[in-house]
Amino acid sequence: MGRLFVLTLEGRIYSCKHCGTHLALSENIVSKSFHCRHGKAYLFSKVVNVTSGEIENRLMMTGVHTVADIFCVCCGSIVGWKYETAHEKSQKYKEGKSVLERFKITGPDGSHYWASPETHVAGSDADDV
Repeated sequence: MGRLFVLTLEGRIYSCKHCGTHLALSENIVSKSFHCRHGKAYLFSKVVNVTSGEIENRLMMTGVHTVADIFCVCCGSIVGWKYETAHEKSQKYKEGKSVLERFKITGPDGSHYWASPETHVAGSDADDV
C-alpha cells in the first residue's frame, strides 16, 4: 500500500465525524433536501478524501439510480454515496455528484447531526431539490 495523500480544505468545511478528515466545503452544497436512513443528507458538487465502493443499481425515493457508496479515505467509514447514473431525465442533475449523510459528518461549526430513533426512510434520496 502506498502513502496516503489527503487534501486539506480551507473555508467552511464538512469533515468525517470519526477522524476529522476534510470531505467538502459548504460552498459546494447543491441541495440540503436529501434524506437517508439516518435522517438528513446533503448533495455536494465536489467531495474529496473519499474512496468509492462497488457500483450498483439502487431503488431510491426518486427512482432507480446507479450509485457507489463512498468511504472516508483515512478511517474507512461510510460517509454517503456518489451518483454515477440517473435513469430518469429529471434526475440527471445528480450524475457525478455525491451525497454526504449528516449523521456521519461534522458541520463547519463543529456540529453533529443526531438521528432520532424513529428516523428511517425506506430509500435514500431527495424529496425535492
